[in-house]
Amino acid sequence: MSNLIWIFVAAAVVNNFTLAYFLGLCPFLGVSGRIETALRMGLANIFVMLVTAVAAWFLNTFVLPHAPYLRLISFIVVIASTVQFVEMAIKKLSPALFKALGIFLPLITTNCAILGLALFQTNRGYGFLESVTFALGAGVGLTLALVLMAGVRQNNDMADVPDLVEGAAMSFLIAGILSMGFMGFAGLFSAAA
Repeated sequence: MSNLIWIFVAAAVVNNFTLAYFLGLCPFLGVSGRIETALRMGLANIFVMLVTAVAAWFLNTFVLPHAPYLRLISFIVVIASTVQFVEMAIKKLSPALFKALGIFLPLITTNCAILGLALFQTNRGYGFLESVTFALGAGVGLTLALVLMAGVRQNNDMADVPDLVEGAAMSFLIAGILSMGFMGFAGLFSAAA
């Protein structure tokens, strides 16, 4: 049980996919303008990550030992199919959210954080529960990064910012500072382990 907790904490905070590995930057920079949108995008990513983790574990355990050359393409097919399902569900259930997410919803398909999740978990030899825990931790970490960035950007919109650092420059500065903040957790994690 403690192993699962460490996997979750490591994926969510210490080795945060976005702020430590710099995976999933497209939604991180593109959808983090409002907290509500960032949270919903994070929840969609968590769902896709969980489905991908289960499918990747199943494929890696039962199918891919006999055909390892199909590993990457099979993970991509799973991710693309799951994203299509999520996109159709959001379009049907919440057209306003579908419009708010815009192009970034289909871009979950090419979100390198999700493909990285499938590759990391199979390379580390995680079992079923470890894979699901890793996916949940990675999804929570991505959502945390999205919401933190959105919160800072919303407050930043009300501040008097010099023209030199407005827009993309300010977003990259904020992302760098958040990333450095999360790097501090690596020392805490190694000291506790």
